[in-house]
Amino acid sequence: MAISSNLPLLPAALFLLLLPTPSVLATERERKTFIVRVRPDAKPSIFPTHQHWYESSLTSLLSSHDSSAATATPPPPPSLLLHTYSTVFHGFSAQLTLSQAHALHSFPGILAVIPEQVRQLHTTRSPQFLGLKTSDSAGLLKESDFGSDLVIAVIDTGIWPERKSFDDRDLGPVPPKWKGACVPGRDFLATSCNRKLIGARYFSNGYEATNGKMNETTEYRSPRDSDGHGTHTASIAAGRYVFPASTLGYARGVAAGMAPKARLAAYKVCWNSGCYDSDILAAFDAAVADGVDVISLSVGGVVVPYYLDAIAIGAFGAWEAGVFVSASAGNGGPGGLTVTNVAPWVTTVAAGTIDRDFPAEVKLGNGKVIPGTSLYGGPALAPHKLYPLIYAGSEGSDGYSSSLCLENSLDPKAVEGKLVLCDRGINSRASKGEVVKKAGGIGMILANGVFDGEGLVADCHVLPATAVGASSGDEIRKYILSESKKSSATATATIMFRGTRLNVSPAPVVASFSARGPNPETPEILKPDLIAPGLNILAAWPDGVGPSGLPSDKRRTEFNILSGTSMACPHVSGLAALLKAAHPEWSPAAIRSALMTTAYTVDNRGETMLDESSGNSSTVMDYGAGHVHPQKAMDPGLVFDITTYDYVDFLCNSNYTVKNIQAITRKKADCSGAKRAGHIGNLNYPSLSVVFQQYGRHKMSTHFIRTVTNVGDANSVYKAAVTPAVGTSVTVQPDKLTFRRAGQKLNFLVRVEAEAVKLSPGSSSLKSGSLVWSDGKHSVRSPIVVTMQQPL
Repeated sequence: MAISSNLPLLPAALFLLLLPTPSVLATERERKTFIVRVRPDAKPSIFPTHQHWYESSLTSLLSSHDSSAATATPPPPPSLLLHTYSTVFHGFSAQLTLSQAHALHSFPGILAVIPEQVRQLHTTRSPQFLGLKTSDSAGLLKESDFGSDLVIAVIDTGIWPERKSFDDRDLGPVPPKWKGACVPGRDFLATSCNRKLIGARYFSNGYEATNGKMNETTEYRSPRDSDGHGTHTASIAAGRYVFPASTLGYARGVAAGMAPKARLAAYKVCWNSGCYDSDILAAFDAAVADGVDVISLSVGGVVVPYYLDAIAIGAFGAWEAGVFVSASAGNGGPGGLTVTNVAPWVTTVAAGTIDRDFPAEVKLGNGKVIPGTSLYGGPALAPHKLYPLIYAGSEGSDGYSSSLCLENSLDPKAVEGKLVLCDRGINSRASKGEVVKKAGGIGMILANGVFDGEGLVADCHVLPATAVGASSGDEIRKYILSESKKSSATATATIMFRGTRLNVSPAPVVASFSARGPNPETPEILKPDLIAPGLNILAAWPDGVGPSGLPSDKRRTEFNILSGTSMACPHVSGLAALLKAAHPEWSPAAIRSALMTTAYTVDNRGETMLDESSGNSSTVMDYGAGHVHPQKAMDPGLVFDITTYDYVDFLCNSNYTVKNIQAITRKKADCSGAKRAGHIGNLNYPSLSVVFQQYGRHKMSTHFIRTVTNVGDANSVYKAAVTPAVGTSVTVQPDKLTFRRAGQKLNFLVRVEAEAVKLSPGSSSLKSGSLVWSDGKHSVRSPIVVTMQQPL
């Protein structure tokens, strides 16, 4: 292949910054995985296939580049190509040195060379809480035939196919559009699939290229799930009705997914050390080629520009093929700027609570009762007995390690027979209990740190244990300290397990761990988009993993209760399948619009949803458009649709180069018209967000142009009602939309003016309001977000 110098290189600093290693001092000889985007029409005719072309290009690169290197480079891997991509993405992934990756940029037809990221997992009653009742004679479940014949792809840790949640009883034949396969492997047969689980694949080349050969004593080289996360998320999206269901006696009742008759396809990409971009992209490529309707992805990583984000690129290709993609927002909350998976063609899902909890209170020796939560299912502590209570941070030689109850940090002489207070952080919550148990402790109280706030997550502990909030932890420490100052007194306590409590109020509440906006990449696009149930969610669980997830936990359960935006995401994936089944003509953008514009922001008390971490009212940066309301989403009245050209204009207005845009969209973009069309916030999104740079100005203004499509009654008139943010004025032109037919599109303009506020240099303030279009039957709500920034 001839070398050409007409294609620019990415800056070396950017490559170094994005390398999937903790240090930028990686040696030149070290190979890393890169994902290479190519222009498919650039393949020379001499090569029969793109794979032949890629192999030849790599061989040429390695031989010509390595022969001129001053130092010897390691031999190439046994297979030059890790994956080839041809559906959502054209190109390949391979292991290269940094200089080889730079050199590859100059090859003809190369659009982008993207360093691989390693992603991490974002780790019932929710159908009832969402209003999906099987007894209804009408409604979303009935209208969509429970999602029958829609296919949901779950890109995760695999699946445990024998679970009742994946039974195919009473299901019809596999949809004829299906082109996928059930790939056999260790402990997974081609017959492991059925009419419910219609496909299963696994992708490990990227994982093994970085970590070496898989340890098959701890992992399955097959679609079988050795972690539990994938089984759990799959059954949330599309699990069948199973009764009775519970976890160690908690949450007894019927377990059900959002779309109980939808078909499932499992794509395993996550392994012991994480989920690798090259494998994730291969799963996207296969899923779309297989014929899925929805992709559910509960993993995430560092936010980077969209043209360097393999998930964003894969998701765009899926969206263009008509596939709805939902992804978890991340568990980095409650801090701001923590939301991930922020591409505007991805539906980004944050997590809220449902009206069920699992109280486990701490009763102190002074009579004070502290609220907590737990899923401990073993023998309870003796009734009416108080046990000696100690703070782990006061008992070890290394106060920091012992306070966190890290491995081998506790002195058995000090811990034996006592309740131990441990601080949250570093190691997993369940493993802290295991450390206490090994040291002879009788039980554990796990206290949140200041950053965790008051948000509580229930866990299946291996000894009697409960979790308490940050302020409660402070109160318990003060009690222990006060008792220690008394010559004859000893701090005492017990844990009282109360089982399962229903009809909890307030609910929903934004989960403390749920990642928050603003959007780090494009603040003009509000992220997360919405919230769904993600705290203490009951779903299927594999046989090979204990409910605590600890290797030493030999307990087995058919269902487990987990928390995370990982659990919220498949709720929306399943709901999207129901909406697609009820409205097959709707695009992915229309489905997201229906979910967003019908979402609500009040709890079951009729007040603004609370933020679990602080107990204060939550904001649009926590919940986006609000909490999903499936029944209303089925008939939203109006939708905001988006075309490929709209996204190209958006990327142009993001100041991406033509080559950057082509790396995402596979399309050559002419940005001259887009830049004249307006600002980045003019994408036809269901929410409206503007960022004003004050620069000493007293008044600022902007406008939004939006287009709505009538999916309701043929003859309908919608009137606008605006609730402006404090200090802003909002006008809508026209303020009345008259539709004559279904499918008709009408435009409107929203002008926002804002008064400057007093801010210190580098700081910002956020205000929000809303625009609601109503025809007396439908209410179509869009958040209006105004951010004021004072530049440095």
